[in-house]
Amino acid sequence: MRAGRLAGHPLRNVSVTAGRHSPGDGWHVDETYVRVNGVWRYVYRAVDQYGQVIDVLVSARRDADGARRFFRRVLSTLKVKPTKVVTDAAAVYPGVLDELIPQAWHHVERYADTPIEAGHSQLQHRLRPMRGLRTGKTAQVVIAGHAFMQNLRRGRYELAVDAPPAVLVSAAFAGLALAI
Repeated sequence: MRAGRLAGHPLRNVSVTAGRHSPGDGWHVDETYVRVNGVWRYVYRAVDQYGQVIDVLVSARRDADGARRFFRRVLSTLKVKPTKVVTDAAAVYPGVLDELIPQAWHHVERYADTPIEAGHSQLQHRLRPMRGLRTGKTAQVVIAGHAFMQNLRRGRYELAVDAPPAVLVSAAFAGLALAI
């Protein structure tokens, strides 16, 4: 969308600055599962203590290699390293965390990962009416897009900051279209 096309549009006076809020140093990490072309795949998700989705990764297996690949991906894209990581009692996390983030305190406690479990239910609720995910790449893109929209709706990006809440998503996409 060019700037000329926004003349007369209700979003024409919205200023746009791009940028994602820096994630906090307390992370909740968990995995859920989705069906991709009839086969179960695991989705690793990380959420900070404020509820911002940090990253997602679709993996064929729920093992140390999948967890290691997820943490390497997250740590390579962020400047912030966690000081506290909350997980469920999965046996793969202690070894992977000691290897990749030795300074982080690994916290395992019942009900401590409730914030991320709530996010899993939102993802499952969104995927249920769809006709299914056909490939791993499609699953990764759709699930990452879902995480982006969650962050955008919750104000985790500096996009369309002066837009009213009712048109926040529309203003953000109009601003992205102008930037591209």
